[in-house]
Amino acid sequence: MFAQQDSLVLKNGNQIVGEVKSLKQAVVSMKTSYSDSDFKIEWDKITSIHTQTEFLITLESGLRYNATLKSKNEKEVFLLSQTDTLATVNLNDIVFFKEVKSNFLSNLDASVSVGFNYTKAKDLSQLSVRSNLGYRAKYWELSANYNDVRSSQNETESVKRIDASIGYKYYLKRKWFLLAETSWLSNTEQNLNLRTLGKLGAGRYLIQTNSTYWGLQLGVSYNNENFEVEGLEISNNSAEAFLGTELNLYNIGDLSLLTRAAAYPSLTESGRWRLDYNLDVKYDLPLNLFVNLGITLNYDNQPAENASETDYIFQTTVGWDF
Repeated sequence: MFAQQDSLVLKNGNQIVGEVKSLKQAVVSMKTSYSDSDFKIEWDKITSIHTQTEFLITLESGLRYNATLKSKNEKEVFLLSQTDTLATVNLNDIVFFKEVKSNFLSNLDASVSVGFNYTKAKDLSQLSVRSNLGYRAKYWELSANYNDVRSSQNETESVKRIDASIGYKYYLKRKWFLLAETSWLSNTEQNLNLRTLGKLGAGRYLIQTNSTYWGLQLGVSYNNENFEVEGLEISNNSAEAFLGTELNLYNIGDLSLLTRAAAYPSLTESGRWRLDYNLDVKYDLPLNLFVNLGITLNYDNQPAENASETDYIFQTTVGWDF
């Protein structure tokens, strides 16, 4: 048995006792002494929750608390500290919570998915990797991703594409946040050896519920590029503005969707603008496995000489959340 006993009451009258671990994407995870794997329960199927565990809690309004939860009735929940009631909120206003732990690794969320194809004809091989890493604290969040596509074939030049990023958000009141991000991109289609992009800006979540996150971002960026043209390396630096949007849909059965788009009008190169777009559609499987369809597109209306304006990839991979 657990030293701490949390409990959930469902709409059908059943009660589950154990250790509540998190609410994420409208699904509660709960560990019990009578099951080898965690229970997954949809948040809208719950009418009452009582915990001794302390959570980092996010509300639809954007407010954040470190508190335990105790239902007042079927619609309202007390958020409690050790000595006081911090707030009384509607059950449906709680959009995220995760157990507060001092162990750094326990607060990480990560996923990695891999795809591989091989054809005997001309030794064609293709490797695809798509991964994400995140850490969330009370007022800030750190995220990173790495995506890699490589293809090789006899008598044909190898194709590769790598993009990666690391980003930081600091949450303010009324769903506002500050952001800083660095990203890297290399692809053969645009003769791009490496693009390093640094961004600073601010944003706001317009929708933040148990089924949808949607926000806008605005700021400035510094773009450092290295191209290869006819065997020569050419460097280019420029300043840009950026306007971005992000949409996350996740209360659609076993499917979830995350899409991002950002436009970069140049401030120092006349008439130039770029567009970056990402889409991930994930279908959850048992044992924290999933199938992922990923689409990434990069557009540049003034690319390097003899390079394409557009580069895009479609990735189908199988992965694991941990």
